[in-house]
Amino acid sequence: MAYRSPPDLRELECFLTLAEELHFGRTGERMYVSQARVSQLLRALERRIGGRLVSRTSRRVALTPLGERFLARLRPAYEELVAAVEEAGGTGLRLGFQGAVSTELAGVLRELGDIDLVELPLSDPFGALRAGSVDAAVVLLPVREPDLVLGPVFSRRPQRLGVPAGHPFATRTSVSAPEVAAQPLVRPAPPAPAYWRAAQAPAASGPEAGTLQEGLTLVATGRGAMLLCEPTATAHRRDDVVFVPVEGVAESALGLVWTRGGEGAGVRALARALAERAQGHPNVARGTCPVER
Repeated sequence: MAYRSPPDLRELECFLTLAEELHFGRTGERMYVSQARVSQLLRALERRIGGRLVSRTSRRVALTPLGERFLARLRPAYEELVAAVEEAGGTGLRLGFQGAVSTELAGVLRELGDIDLVELPLSDPFGALRAGSVDAAVVLLPVREPDLVLGPVFSRRPQRLGVPAGHPFATRTSVSAPEVAAQPLVRPAPPAPAYWRAAQAPAASGPEAGTLQEGLTLVATGRGAMLLCEPTATAHRRDDVVFVPVEGVAESALGLVWTRGGEGAGVRALARALAERAQGHPNVARGTCPVER
């Protein structure tokens, strides 16, 4: 069997995934592309092969005899290629993060290994991606950037309100959303997008902070209160700030983000690992908006 033109790794990955799922929708979810993109990749590969690899009807998807033979030859060769890349240099991924690395993410990072971590400033969740300083980033939702792809969404956690140790809320077991709304809240400073800044401090205006530590210092000195996700609050305990549970405020969530068309093997491996965790972990969920690449 001879290719009419050199193979494309993305097409091969699509075929292997489709051969496992036998479903165009699930294949698109795993690859974070649309069903139309799956069909496009498959057609391109079939043109290179010179024959149909998949039979598709309204009720079922199946490999053709040619597809079965091609799969038998391709799968071991592809696995050897992936192993060679991993042995040579691992994922080689530079990953940006904000606040604290969640338990779910930490577990995945231990499994993958060879990932450099870069802390991102509170005021600029997307700048390092666009500058090429990191290959992917884990940031607080929402993400509405047209040049970025939102992959798996995970670590949905309750929020905590950070207040000074002497604040009236400091001895409370919880505070309500209206009570939070009445407080001056520490807000991320620009250049973070306005919609993202508003989501992190959805209440009365307060002082701006460029970093998490700057924000906590503003809280400790009585300049304002600050909403943080539970893991970040737990990781940043201090004597002069008390973190109080909040009722009636939406949970925070993290998402894996990368530049459109700029994902490499390391990003795909991390996205796949996080998505697989979604099947067995209540705080991990598949991204809600697979984007065609």
